[in-house]
Amino acid sequence: MKLIQYAHFMIYDTVCPTGRKQIQRTSPEKKETKSIFSLYSPLKHDKIKSKFYFCLYFLRNEGVRMPKVAYSEEEREKIRTALLTAGLELMAKQGIQRTTVEQIYKKVGISRTFFYSYFPTKEDFIVEMLYLQQPKIIAYAQQLMADPELNWRQAVERFLHSCCYGEQNGIAVLTIEEQQLLFRRLSKESYEIFRQKQACLFGRILEAFGVQADRASISLFTNLSLAVLVLRRAIPDALPLFVPEAADETTAFQVRAIVDALEILKEENRCQDRPDM
Repeated sequence: MKLIQYAHFMIYDTVCPTGRKQIQRTSPEKKETKSIFSLYSPLKHDKIKSKFYFCLYFLRNEGVRMPKVAYSEEEREKIRTALLTAGLELMAKQGIQRTTVEQIYKKVGISRTFFYSYFPTKEDFIVEMLYLQQPKIIAYAQQLMADPELNWRQAVERFLHSCCYGEQNGIAVLTIEEQQLLFRRLSKESYEIFRQKQACLFGRILEAFGVQADRASISLFTNLSLAVLVLRRAIPDALPLFVPEAADETTAFQVRAIVDALEILKEENRCQDRPDM
């Protein structure tokens, strides 16, 4: 049973000669009757009048659906953000492949149809979700570098370690299979945009570390970082010949190697800034 309430007006219905019902309103001040809208399909309802110039219409459940709620742009943006936030939380914990669209829209409390009015495909949603977490990743790097209890090396190592174990820190990381599946379905334009945003992300991280973010250093840092992230997620499921018992030690070794490489770049940048040395 659904309820429609029209305040401040006496509302009644009339049947036109054409057979369609016409909902009308009467203004208590002007005593005029004006048509509000017409219903071309049969609509059965019970009407209760009151002395407060409004009527209560109780719509009988006979297969007639109520009109959809119209959301403002601000409300739609809030729902969109809620979907991306919920998706990020789920995918960071259980992986992208194991997270379904149904889990996401149910967590937010909307319908499947409404979800797809925001994101045409799951792949589009994943890309937008990855964009959402980029500012958070940059802020985390800056936060660690500003921590007075950590030296430069400790801060960089902690950052990379947290990314490698993203499921424990709310960071979604794509596995090899997920990368292949995702980018196989992206358009060329979407792929290029993603690459640009990815380069910007790793460049901003380098800047937070105090390393000059030129094209060469960004490319190297991107590949080194993604290699350790993907390898850690791949053992042993996607890479069964690797030794799973040594997975954590392998990750720690790779992280230290990346930090060593960044330290060298940082020192080279310092020397370039001071040519007299």
